[in-house]
Amino acid sequence: MIMSEDKISWQALGNDQYCLSGCLERDTVPAFWLRRKEWMPDTNKVSLDLGGLSRVDSAGMVMLLHLHQQLSSAGCDFTLLNVPEQLKTLLRLSHVEPILATCMK
Repeated sequence: MIMSEDKISWQALGNDQYCLSGCLERDTVPAFWLRRKEWMPDTNKVSLDLGGLSRVDSAGMVMLLHLHQQLSSAGCDFTLLNVPEQLKTLLRLSHVEPILATCMK
């Protein structure tokens, strides 16, 4: 399944593996997040590859923090793969890096 909203693409690769690509920013995140019931996994394990992200701003960072919170509170083992340096910098500057540090590979 491929779910796309403007410049964001969410793709299910199988075996609890997913890929998020495109621009995760303030212009694209609100509509994409509102449609999360269409793309958010309902499994006990999610590995999300962020290697396809071309841009991430603070809105994208907050969306990923909310995704982590929702999946974790549902008992899901959440892993982020290929986290872009731009996102790592935002997390560090916002002092929220520890929230996602345990799930970043």
